[in-house]
Amino acid sequence: MAVQGASSCPRHGSVPITKRARAKRFWRRTLVVAAAVLALPALAGPALAMPTHPLHRTPEGGFEELMVPSSMGPIKVQVQWARHGGNAALYLLDGLRARNDFNAWTFETNALRQFAEDNVTLVMPVGGQSSFYTDWSAPSSSNGQKSTYKWETFLTEELPAFLEGYGVSRTNNAVAGLSMGGSAALALAAYHRDQFKHASSFSGYLNISAPGMREAIRVAMLDAGRFNVDSMALPWSPQWLRMDPFVFAPQLRNLPMYISASWGVPGPHDHPDGATGMFNTVNAVALEALSMMNTMSFIGRMDQLGIDAHYSLPVEGTHSWGYWQDQLADARPDILAALGAN
Repeated sequence: MAVQGASSCPRHGSVPITKRARAKRFWRRTLVVAAAVLALPALAGPALAMPTHPLHRTPEGGFEELMVPSSMGPIKVQVQWARHGGNAALYLLDGLRARNDFNAWTFETNALRQFAEDNVTLVMPVGGQSSFYTDWSAPSSSNGQKSTYKWETFLTEELPAFLEGYGVSRTNNAVAGLSMGGSAALALAAYHRDQFKHASSFSGYLNISAPGMREAIRVAMLDAGRFNVDSMALPWSPQWLRMDPFVFAPQLRNLPMYISASWGVPGPHDHPDGATGMFNTVNAVALEALSMMNTMSFIGRMDQLGIDAHYSLPVEGTHSWGYWQDQLADARPDILAALGAN
């Protein structure tokens, strides 16, 4: 008959187990189990690398809004991550009336859908009205601006450094823009060849030193936020000439480019409705005609220098988003090829 507690007594021929021996046995077994657990990853295959950058809040191919630190204060940047986790990026620059809530490429066009299946991250900075995406000399003196625009610094130093933390390359980028953003795209690529492998200008002003252009830009900037062009760069100063694609054209040699402008003839995207619609269409015709004059001057300069680019110069088209959407779609194969993302 078993007696309660008899298991603690040694059976015939057994050796008493002391507390110290039991402790040693316990720790020996623990170490064996721990070693087996540590060996499991090696048996299963290579260990998974830990993430080296912040995790996206959305999956690959998803849309996200980031707040990026800058000398101008936090800047909102809208991104659509590369569909397959690639490191290439396309910067899409806005026009003169850039808003402070959204980059217009996200809602005026189908740009997000165009690149939805491509292995390239779309980078769409928000803000910069009338900035020409350059570093200004001083805050605008005509509208009480508090800080000085430093958009070139942001787009070529602060933003790439920030995005690098998310796995976006600092050297495998393209840049595209419309109107104000068109000339800015060429300037950014010309002076930062280590960053940009392709540049696209849609209806850009590519000879801003031509007679009358500075005053035309002055009027446009006053209308778009009451910004003073003299605070951006003094007349015909080195800083002003540095912004002119006609002047810095030699620095574009061997850079893949897509340059487009239309002749201002209303086409399939023009449907004026009422007096306001008619006024806007007439204005878009005039702006596009001016862009074409600038573009033709720029093309002549490029031909003189023997520099090639992909040109698109349709007859139909006004200064409006429907046509820029079409031009982006036309430029897309060139952009993807330059980035190795096709």
